[in-house]
Amino acid sequence: MENSFTSPLPSFCWANGKVTQTSKSKILSTDHAVIVGDGVFETLKVINQVPFALTRHLRRLHKSSMGLGLPNPDDATIKSAITDTLAMDPDAGLLRITWSSGPGPLGSSRGKGLGSLLVATSPGVEWPESERVHLCKWTRNENGALVGLKTTSYAENVKALHTAFEHGASEALLANTAGYLCEGTGTNVFLVIDGILVTPPLTSGCLAGITRELIMELTHVVERNISPEEFTFTSEAFLTSSTREISPIFAFDKALLPDAPGPITKEISAIFKNLIKTNLDP
Repeated sequence: MENSFTSPLPSFCWANGKVTQTSKSKILSTDHAVIVGDGVFETLKVINQVPFALTRHLRRLHKSSMGLGLPNPDDATIKSAITDTLAMDPDAGLLRITWSSGPGPLGSSRGKGLGSLLVATSPGVEWPESERVHLCKWTRNENGALVGLKTTSYAENVKALHTAFEHGASEALLANTAGYLCEGTGTNVFLVIDGILVTPPLTSGCLAGITRELIMELTHVVERNISPEEFTFTSEAFLTSSTREISPIFAFDKALLPDAPGPITKEISAIFKNLIKTNLDP
């Protein structure tokens, strides 16, 4: 089954110090982000030409870069590239920052360049009002070398998400090797069980999502290991991401949550929307 939403193609891209339409932008075919996925990235929501939570995203970009062993990108250059790219795209809804190790050999060893920086924009994504999620058969390795890093090595996520589409879902969830719920392909997940809002801990192997982080600062959340069998006892649930913000879940595969969004989901969504209205760099 095809996905029920359309992900827009990028509009403009800053590369090698110049902003062009993405169809005209150039990156070396030997760039290691292309060759082996040796890079890190951040995707931000753009609101009235302002990238939301930029400080937090840059902080995580640096953490991912250091964790992957890349030289740190220069924040001043990134911010200048963002300004230039957004100036070319007044309708931007999303912005992506990609930082790689630069040109390298046709293998795992890196070159000796200073790295490659790309900044691209696109329209926003039109997500469903509520979502069906599919629990994949594959697992996240919570002990792997890339745990907690937002890298461009996303082929595993691409396959999982495509499988979710085939099951009539708009997102895939993955458990870890211990059998506990971990995360989605581009989301964190929250469940309400016995009236308590819970989410997998970072030790599960999930990414420390920016929206996840903000929600945990705005309301009480219990981090604990969650068994997929607990979907049976869930009264409400939602996904979070920088592009979705808070997205209610109405079904885990064939298990339905007919009242989505539930009262707790509605309350947290309202709190989050108020935050965006008052502070674009919380």
